Amino acid sequence: MREIWVNVDPSLSIEEKRDFIRKTSKFSTVFLVDSRDEEIAKNAGAKIIASSSETADITIVRNLNELVENRKRGKKTCFFTTVKSKRDEKIISSASEGSADYVVVRFVDWKVIPLENLIASIHGKSKLIVNVSNLQEAQLILETLEIGADGILVYNKEPERIMDLYETVKRTRTRKTEIEASEIMNLAVAQVTEIKSLGSGARVCIDTCDLMKTGEGILVGCQSSALFLVEAEVYETPFVNPRPFRVNAGSVALYVLAPQGKTKYLSELKSGDEVLIVDRKGKSRTTNICRVKIEWRPMLLIEAEIEGKTVKTILQNAETIRLVTENGTKTVKDLSTDDRVIIYLQEGGRHFGTVVKEEKVIEL
Repeated sequence: MREIWVNVDPSLSIEEKRDFIRKTSKFSTVFLVDSRDEEIAKNAGAKIIASSSETADITIVRNLNELVENRKRGKKTCFFTTVKSKRDEKIISSASEGSADYVVVRFVDWKVIPLENLIASIHGKSKLIVNVSNLQEAQLILETLEIGADGILVYNKEPERIMDLYETVKRTRTRKTEIEASEIMNLAVAQVTEIKSLGSGARVCIDTCDLMKTGEGILVGCQSSALFLVEAEVYETPFVNPRPFRVNAGSVALYVLAPQGKTKYLSELKSGDEVLIVDRKGKSRTTNICRVKIEWRPMLLIEAEIEGKTVKTILQNAETIRLVTENGTKTVKDLSTDDRVIIYLQEGGRHFGTVVKEEKVIEL
């Protein structure tokens, strides 16, 4: 998890400082304190202290000359500055090249563009910590350029707000980190047993804020206990261009897998909601929905069998809809009872998308 630096307001009384540090030490990585308050912070339980003092765990410096002197003494250093112009970006790059362990920045007017520039410039050289004022800023700072800053600095006297930011940081993963760190879902293979044309029905297209690759898609199904992996529209056809952001997901009544093991109905989804993108190996990542399109189209019932159980999904009957199979992917128009499709088995029986183990629910 990324670091959370918390400023201890020097205007607080000694007892207020102690109380603040005790309440927030669980949620904080580094306490930024006035050099006169180091002993107070240590006694209150602060594990890592940053200040302008040479005795601090991390010494704050504000110009390149101070940085050089502290590095000569072998001190762990943090270059602290405000970004107002391109000139400040160049100074920060110089500080990073000068082996600053940390760079803490505050942005005045512009945030995103200079942050992108700094991530590109110093990522992997110095840890970048950015001052934030609310939860939305924290999420933006931690996701920019798919890498994000290495941490945030918070100026807030309320321990509850520090805890809220801690929860935001804990939940926020960069796209790359999420793919690499995601638990592998145990996908299974089911034998197709029946394919049946249905009449027209309301089907849902999910357009995401991401781009998917071959073998990636979204898990949907008639039963919450068994979800089929429907591939994104990643292939070019003679009549349709690829739409790798889209999964033509099926009937409005299908379940779809969301983060934290929850399910939703396709009919419930809307712009801004989160769903899981899953690949054929079981790696997953969270994405937001850009738009949901519901249109009336001819539908197809697909049944498969696994471990003596029949599982089902209902998809649009068209060449652009593909299921991920044991050996690749296949359009539903070409699917046959010789095929074995990828599914995800989990506990069924849901109450508003959440498993209730004590409740007996039968899904047919």
